[in-house]
Amino acid sequence: MSYDPSAFPPFAVTVDLVVLTVRRHALCALAVRRGEQPFQGRWALPGGFVRADEDLSQAAARELAEETGLRAHDPEASAQDGGAHLEQLATYGDPKRDPRMRVVSVAHLALAPDLPAPRAGGDASNARWAPVEELLAQTGYERDGEPVAPLAFDHAQILSDGVERARSKIEYSSLATAFCTSEFTVGELRRVYEAVWGVALDPRNFHRKVTGTPGFLVPTGGTTTRQGGRPAQLFRAGGATLLNPPMLRPEV
Repeated sequence: MSYDPSAFPPFAVTVDLVVLTVRRHALCALAVRRGEQPFQGRWALPGGFVRADEDLSQAAARELAEETGLRAHDPEASAQDGGAHLEQLATYGDPKRDPRMRVVSVAHLALAPDLPAPRAGGDASNARWAPVEELLAQTGYERDGEPVAPLAFDHAQILSDGVERARSKIEYSSLATAFCTSEFTVGELRRVYEAVWGVALDPRNFHRKVTGTPGFLVPTGGTTTRQGGRPAQLFRAGGATLLNPPMLRPEV
Protein backbone atom coordinates (compact mmCIF):
# COMPACT_ATOMS: atom_id res chain seq x y z
CA MET A 1 0.00 0.00 0.00
CA SER A 2 1.23 3.51 -0.82
CA TYR A 3 1.81 6.03 1.92
CA ASP A 4 -1.04 8.57 2.22
CA PRO A 5 -0.19 11.55 4.49
CA SER A 6 -3.82 12.71 4.43
CA ALA A 7 -4.81 9.55 6.30
CA PHE A 8 -3.18 10.93 9.44
CA PRO A 9 -4.87 13.62 11.56
CA PRO A 10 -3.19 17.04 11.79
CA PHE A 11 -0.70 17.24 14.64
CA ALA A 12 1.52 20.04 15.92
CA VAL A 13 4.08 20.72 18.63
CA THR A 14 4.38 24.02 20.47
CA VAL A 15 6.58 25.47 23.18
CA ASP A 16 5.02 27.51 25.98
CA LEU A 17 7.10 29.64 28.32
CA VAL A 18 6.67 30.24 32.03
CA VAL A 19 8.84 33.36 32.30
CA LEU A 20 9.24 34.36 35.94
CA THR A 21 10.86 37.44 37.44
CA VAL A 22 10.63 39.39 40.70
CA ARG A 23 9.13 42.87 40.35
CA ARG A 24 8.30 45.12 43.28
CA HIS A 25 9.02 42.22 45.67
CA ALA A 26 6.42 39.98 43.98
CA LEU A 27 6.86 36.88 41.85
CA CYS A 28 5.53 37.81 38.41
CA ALA A 29 4.99 35.93 35.17
CA LEU A 30 4.89 37.21 31.61
CA ALA A 31 1.38 37.08 30.15
CA VAL A 32 0.16 37.99 26.67
CA ARG A 33 -3.39 38.81 25.62
CA ARG A 34 -4.32 36.75 22.59
CA GLY A 35 -5.21 38.79 19.54
CA GLU A 36 -6.57 35.88 17.51
CA GLN A 37 -8.78 32.85 17.93
CA PRO A 38 -8.89 30.54 19.75
CA PHE A 39 -9.39 32.28 23.09
CA GLN A 40 -9.16 35.72 21.53
CA GLY A 41 -8.91 38.39 24.22
CA ARG A 42 -7.85 35.95 26.95
CA TRP A 43 -4.51 36.10 28.76
CA ALA A 44 -2.07 33.29 28.00
CA LEU A 45 1.55 32.30 28.41
CA PRO A 46 3.89 33.30 25.59
CA GLY A 47 4.86 30.61 23.14
CA GLY A 48 4.40 29.35 19.63
CA PHE A 49 4.65 26.49 17.18
CA VAL A 50 7.93 24.64 16.73
CA ARG A 51 9.33 25.25 13.28
CA ALA A 52 10.24 22.38 10.99
CA ASP A 53 13.95 23.20 11.10
CA GLU A 54 14.46 23.59 14.87
CA ASP A 55 14.55 21.36 17.90
CA LEU A 56 12.66 22.07 21.13
CA SER A 57 15.44 23.97 22.90
CA GLN A 58 15.99 26.16 19.85
CA ALA A 59 12.27 26.90 19.62
CA ALA A 60 12.10 27.82 23.31
CA ALA A 61 15.17 30.06 23.04
CA ARG A 62 13.72 31.75 19.95
CA GLU A 63 10.37 32.41 21.63
CA LEU A 64 12.17 33.74 24.72
CA ALA A 65 14.16 36.17 22.58
CA GLU A 66 11.09 37.26 20.62
CA GLU A 67 8.92 37.79 23.70
CA THR A 68 11.46 39.29 26.12
CA GLY A 69 14.61 40.18 24.18
CA LEU A 70 16.52 37.76 26.43
CA ARG A 71 18.94 35.13 25.23
CA ALA A 72 19.09 31.80 26.98
CA HIS A 73 22.10 30.99 29.13
CA ASP A 74 24.61 28.74 27.42
CA PRO A 75 25.20 25.81 29.82
CA GLU A 76 28.73 25.40 28.45
CA ALA A 77 29.60 29.04 29.14
CA SER A 78 30.41 30.82 32.37
CA ALA A 79 27.61 31.26 34.89
CA GLN A 80 28.16 34.99 34.44
CA ASP A 81 27.42 35.03 30.71
CA GLY A 82 24.31 37.13 31.31
CA GLY A 83 21.82 34.76 29.69
CA ALA A 84 18.48 33.88 31.24
CA HIS A 85 18.05 30.49 32.89
CA LEU A 86 15.93 28.27 30.62
CA GLU A 87 14.98 24.67 31.30
CA GLN A 88 12.38 22.21 30.06
CA LEU A 89 9.45 21.98 32.46
CA ALA A 90 6.98 19.31 31.31
CA THR A 91 4.97 18.06 28.34
CA TYR A 92 1.21 18.62 28.05
CA GLY A 93 -0.77 16.52 25.61
CA ASP A 94 -4.46 16.41 26.53
CA PRO A 95 -6.24 15.78 23.20
CA LYS A 96 -8.69 18.61 23.93
CA ARG A 97 -6.18 21.23 25.12
CA ASP A 98 -6.30 23.09 21.78
CA PRO A 99 -9.55 23.33 19.76
CA ARG A 100 -7.72 23.74 16.44
CA MET A 101 -6.09 20.32 16.24
CA ARG A 102 -4.08 17.87 18.30
CA VAL A 103 -1.31 20.01 19.81
CA VAL A 104 1.32 18.82 22.27
CA SER A 105 3.10 21.56 24.20
CA VAL A 106 6.58 21.22 25.66
CA ALA A 107 6.65 23.88 28.34
CA HIS A 108 9.83 25.60 29.46
CA LEU A 109 10.66 27.59 32.58
CA ALA A 110 12.67 30.80 32.22
CA LEU A 111 14.02 32.87 35.11
CA ALA A 112 15.59 36.32 34.91
CA PRO A 113 16.23 39.42 37.04
CA ASP A 114 13.74 42.30 37.17
CA LEU A 115 12.82 42.95 33.55
CA PRO A 116 11.38 46.03 31.82
CA ALA A 117 7.80 46.27 30.62
CA PRO A 118 7.27 43.80 27.75
CA ARG A 119 6.10 44.65 24.25
CA ALA A 120 3.47 42.55 22.53
CA GLY A 121 4.45 40.73 19.38
CA GLY A 122 3.17 38.10 16.98
CA ASP A 123 -0.51 37.35 17.52
CA ALA A 124 -0.59 39.03 20.95
CA SER A 125 -2.52 42.27 21.36
CA ASN A 126 -0.97 43.14 24.74
CA ALA A 127 1.68 41.88 27.12
CA ARG A 128 2.39 42.50 30.80
CA TRP A 129 4.09 41.24 33.92
CA ALA A 130 1.48 40.08 36.41
CA PRO A 131 1.74 38.58 39.90
CA VAL A 132 1.31 34.83 39.61
CA GLU A 133 -1.46 34.89 42.23
CA GLU A 134 -3.45 37.24 40.00
CA LEU A 135 -2.98 35.09 36.90
CA LEU A 136 -4.05 31.97 38.75
CA ALA A 137 -7.04 33.61 40.44
CA GLN A 138 -10.47 32.34 39.42
CA THR A 139 -12.50 35.26 40.82
CA GLY A 140 -12.24 39.04 40.93
CA TYR A 141 -11.64 41.75 38.34
CA GLU A 142 -8.76 42.80 36.13
CA ARG A 143 -7.31 46.31 36.07
CA ASP A 144 -9.65 47.31 33.24
CA GLY A 145 -12.69 46.25 35.27
CA GLU A 146 -13.35 43.07 33.32
CA PRO A 147 -14.07 39.89 35.31
CA VAL A 148 -11.08 37.61 35.71
CA ALA A 149 -11.10 34.82 33.12
CA PRO A 150 -8.96 31.69 33.37
CA LEU A 151 -5.79 31.64 31.31
CA ALA A 152 -6.24 30.29 27.79
CA PHE A 153 -5.73 26.62 26.93
CA ASP A 154 -4.27 24.73 29.93
CA HIS A 155 -1.88 27.55 30.76
CA ALA A 156 -3.08 27.87 34.36
CA GLN A 157 -1.84 24.33 35.00
CA ILE A 158 1.43 25.01 33.18
CA LEU A 159 1.99 28.22 35.15
CA SER A 160 1.17 26.51 38.44
CA ASP A 161 3.64 23.71 37.63
CA GLY A 162 6.32 26.23 36.68
CA VAL A 163 5.91 28.19 39.91
CA GLU A 164 6.13 25.03 41.99
CA ARG A 165 9.25 23.96 40.08
CA ALA A 166 10.89 27.29 40.93
CA ARG A 167 9.81 27.09 44.57
CA SER A 168 11.20 23.59 44.93
CA LYS A 169 14.47 24.11 43.07
CA ILE A 170 15.60 27.13 45.09
CA GLU A 171 15.51 24.88 48.14
CA TYR A 172 18.29 22.59 46.98
CA SER A 173 19.99 24.47 44.12
CA SER A 174 21.51 27.88 43.50
CA LEU A 175 18.69 28.75 41.08
CA ALA A 176 17.54 31.73 43.17
CA THR A 177 20.57 33.67 41.94
CA ALA A 178 19.05 33.55 38.42
CA PHE A 179 16.56 36.17 39.65
CA CYS A 180 19.44 38.48 40.63
CA THR A 181 21.76 40.69 38.64
CA SER A 182 25.41 39.66 38.33
CA GLU A 183 26.21 41.35 41.68
CA PHE A 184 23.69 41.43 44.50
CA THR A 185 23.37 41.77 48.26
CA VAL A 186 22.19 39.12 50.68
CA GLY A 187 19.13 41.29 51.31
CA GLU A 188 18.26 41.28 47.61
CA LEU A 189 18.66 37.51 47.47
CA ARG A 190 16.47 37.16 50.56
CA ARG A 191 13.72 39.13 48.88
CA VAL A 192 13.87 36.70 45.96
CA TYR A 193 13.28 33.78 48.31
CA GLU A 194 10.48 35.68 50.02
CA ALA A 195 8.79 36.52 46.71
CA VAL A 196 9.07 33.02 45.27
CA TRP A 197 8.02 31.24 48.47
CA GLY A 198 5.49 33.89 49.55
CA VAL A 199 6.84 34.04 53.11
CA ALA A 200 8.82 36.44 55.30
CA LEU A 201 12.29 35.24 56.36
CA ASP A 202 14.39 36.26 59.32
CA PRO A 203 17.23 38.43 57.89
CA ARG A 204 19.96 37.31 60.30
CA ASN A 205 19.15 33.63 60.02
CA PHE A 206 18.99 33.88 56.22
CA HIS A 207 22.34 35.72 56.07
CA ARG A 208 23.97 33.05 58.20
CA LYS A 209 22.61 30.22 56.05
CA VAL A 210 23.50 31.58 52.61
CA THR A 211 26.96 32.83 53.52
CA GLY A 212 27.70 29.58 55.34
CA THR A 213 26.68 27.30 52.47
CA PRO A 214 29.84 26.23 50.58
CA GLY A 215 30.03 27.52 47.02
CA PHE A 216 26.71 29.37 47.11
CA LEU A 217 27.91 32.98 47.23
CA VAL A 218 31.27 34.61 46.52
CA PRO A 219 32.10 38.12 47.85
CA THR A 220 33.02 40.55 45.08
CA GLY A 221 34.88 42.89 47.40
CA GLY A 222 32.49 45.73 46.65
CA THR A 223 29.62 47.36 48.51
CA THR A 224 26.46 49.25 47.57
CA THR A 225 24.07 51.72 49.16
CA ARG A 226 21.30 51.24 46.57
CA GLN A 227 19.03 49.88 49.30
CA GLY A 228 19.66 52.85 51.57
CA GLY A 229 21.28 52.76 54.98
CA ARG A 230 24.77 51.43 55.56
CA PRO A 231 26.81 50.01 52.66
CA ALA A 232 25.93 46.37 52.01
CA GLN A 233 28.41 43.77 50.83
CA LEU A 234 28.06 42.59 47.24
CA PHE A 235 28.17 38.95 46.18
CA ARG A 236 28.00 36.95 42.98
CA ALA A 237 26.82 33.40 42.40
CA GLY A 238 29.39 30.78 43.32
CA GLY A 239 30.16 27.59 41.48
CA ALA A 240 27.85 25.35 43.45
CA THR A 241 24.77 24.06 41.67
CA LEU A 242 23.46 21.97 44.56
CA LEU A 243 23.20 23.41 48.06
CA ASN A 244 24.41 21.40 51.02
CA PRO A 245 22.71 21.90 53.39
CA PRO A 246 19.59 22.87 51.43
CA MET A 247 17.54 26.03 52.04
CA LEU A 248 14.36 24.41 53.30
CA ARG A 249 11.08 26.19 52.64
CA PRO A 250 9.36 27.31 55.86
CA GLU A 251 6.07 25.63 56.63
CA VAL A 252 3.14 28.03 56.28
